Amino acid sequence: MSVSSAHSDQRHLVIGVLQIFTFCMIMTSFGAEASGPSPSTDVLNQIFQYIDLHQDDFVEILKEWVAVQSESSDPELRNEVIRMMGIAAKRIQALGATAELVDPNITELIGDRQVPEPPVLLAKLGNAPEKPTVCFYGHVDVQPAKKEDGWSTDPYNMTEVNGNLYGRGTSDDKSPVLAWINAVETFNMLKQDIPVNIKFIIEGMEESGSHGLEEIIKEQSHFFSDIDYIVISDNSWISRKPALTYGSRGNADFTVEVKGSERDLHSGSYGGIMHEAMSDLIALLDSLVDPTGRILIPGMYDNVAPLTEEERQLYDNIEFDLEEHKNNIGVKKFIQSTKAEALLHLWRYPSLSIHGIEGAFYGPGLKTVIPAKVIGKFSVRLVPNMNVSVVEEKVTKHLEDVFAKRNSPNRLTVTMLFGSLAWVTDVKELQYEAARRAIVKVFGVDPDLIRDGSTIPIATTFQTLTQKKMMMLPIGGADDGEHSQNEKISRDNYIKGTKLFAAFFFELADLHQKTKKDSK
Repeated sequence: MSVSSAHSDQRHLVIGVLQIFTFCMIMTSFGAEASGPSPSTDVLNQIFQYIDLHQDDFVEILKEWVAVQSESSDPELRNEVIRMMGIAAKRIQALGATAELVDPNITELIGDRQVPEPPVLLAKLGNAPEKPTVCFYGHVDVQPAKKEDGWSTDPYNMTEVNGNLYGRGTSDDKSPVLAWINAVETFNMLKQDIPVNIKFIIEGMEESGSHGLEEIIKEQSHFFSDIDYIVISDNSWISRKPALTYGSRGNADFTVEVKGSERDLHSGSYGGIMHEAMSDLIALLDSLVDPTGRILIPGMYDNVAPLTEEERQLYDNIEFDLEEHKNNIGVKKFIQSTKAEALLHLWRYPSLSIHGIEGAFYGPGLKTVIPAKVIGKFSVRLVPNMNVSVVEEKVTKHLEDVFAKRNSPNRLTVTMLFGSLAWVTDVKELQYEAARRAIVKVFGVDPDLIRDGSTIPIATTFQTLTQKKMMMLPIGGADDGEHSQNEKISRDNYIKGTKLFAAFFFELADLHQKTKKDSK
């Protein structure tokens, strides 16, 4: 046998062995996929390809939803909110889900007429006992918006500019609601079995305090009885990197009213001889927080858990550009100089913000009056272990003590308008691992684990009333500008968010089944 012939035989032998090995690996992989709910690469690729091919359709539907001026804070637009709830219900029913619009039986007196509040949508799709049941929460009402407020485009005519979809509600919260619906629709169109049972709870009063929602959750306890996981997609990332949210601050909203004379007075006739309500109020507001952002109310930090070094180090690994964050909002500097300190004060420590004064003259020009009554508005963001009633007591006592030292004859009234506890959960829970895996498949990176400095009251409500496992799974970008002028979501986030939710179904089902097997 020649040397070349021997080398040829060896080469064929090696190739043959490699082919057998490859075949075995493929079969092993196929067997592993077939044994559980995890999709084959082909199925997931089909889902992703369908979403890509139909992304213009998904964008057009979002445009139609944004066109509905569903401002829940304006009673004159309440019918638009109710119409938006009906549109959402029909869209979900088209998936094959059963849907019910539950009337909260609440009305608001506007002039001489009673204006009803919108219904809450409860829907379900699938009831297979072997599958986990995940409930998605979202809302379709929006904050007020007018072109003259400083928008570059009509807020209710969604406009795409440089890959961004501008319009009121694009990020908060119509696109996340639609992304969940789009994900389910994709399974249906491809005739693929959805590996989880799905429930929806969608409301139209989130931006106005979720009136009546807590009562409906209590009354509809049977709807939640078989739910395994609740997912909220009503917040955003903190950078360009995807994130999973495991906590949010609570909130306590206050007004402090000072009443002086019976009517507004001329400052030339009365200035200098009376205790002015505005002067009292400015002193009261100035006593609440110092220039470093520290709350001056005694005892406000008593129940804040001490920071451990281990927890402190977690903040160093989060992707967050302090300079970019500063430039996004157009300020020269923040109070804190490091990323970790800024995040700690956004998420882990309480803060106090002053929002405005009612009763003062604020029009153009100068009006030299002494206002008879002024109302200061401020809020305290709460962190875990802080109790709303205790905060109310401490705020009221502090303001009364400061006012007493001024020896003013004016009348002081302190009112807490709203209070909601902070929410925090364990990122080691199964639903977070499922979401992490889904994010890696769609975005190619591990997500940051973050908290949210804002307040999402429904999180605490769900946790308290249902005792179900919960998570926040955002798709909005850090620069989306929710509640602000020129609110937007990028087309990329909207479409990849749809893919993320589809992948999440598979990952959640897979881990859920494995956990059940391990527990037996």
